[in-house]
Amino acid sequence: MIEISADNIAKKYGRKRVLNGVSFHHHTAVLGIAGSNGSGKSTLLKIISGLLKPSSGEVQWKVKDENLSPKAVIPFIGFSAPYVQLYEELTVEENLRFLAELQKNSAIEDINDLLVRFEIKELQNSLYGNLSTGQQQRVKLASAVIKKPSILIMDEPGSNLDHQGKLLIKNLVQTFRDNGNMVIIASNQQDELDLCDNIIDLND
Repeated sequence: MIEISADNIAKKYGRKRVLNGVSFHHHTAVLGIAGSNGSGKSTLLKIISGLLKPSSGEVQWKVKDENLSPKAVIPFIGFSAPYVQLYEELTVEENLRFLAELQKNSAIEDINDLLVRFEIKELQNSLYGNLSTGQQQRVKLASAVIKKPSILIMDEPGSNLDHQGKLLIKNLVQTFRDNGNMVIIASNQQDELDLCDNIIDLND
């Protein structure tokens, strides 16, 4: 069982308030974070992922009956977002292998399996910087699951993907759900929100 609780999360950048008193509790399954552009979806994802500190409020995770702070839960998280970039001067395979070597745990996806799974096998020797935005997005998704995370967090996962790419996301989400893991998706696309069991709408 994986649980996340957010209590009165707020975030300000200078005088600009991005989030104001966001609270929720969610366990396992798939959580959607909806909202228009500028509503704070990406900021909330960064906070619950331990990448950004809130101005006030608290996030608490529970993984395998152990209470964890956002910083402590980072090893359990796979993160994919448009603003997370890989190394343009490395090939697709080199990027994935580099990320795998950074991991301290032994639960690592086989590189070749990832290339096949995300339909980028033919791109393995291509420089990441030379790929189309849709191809880069597939590589980012592959990089998010390379350490076999139990929590997958995705910001606008369908960005620049074609129909087949969006099917990959649907299958990815279903696999996490079937394995009793957690997925959190931030999006304003209805087809992505339809994959979610519960939705937080930041416009509210």
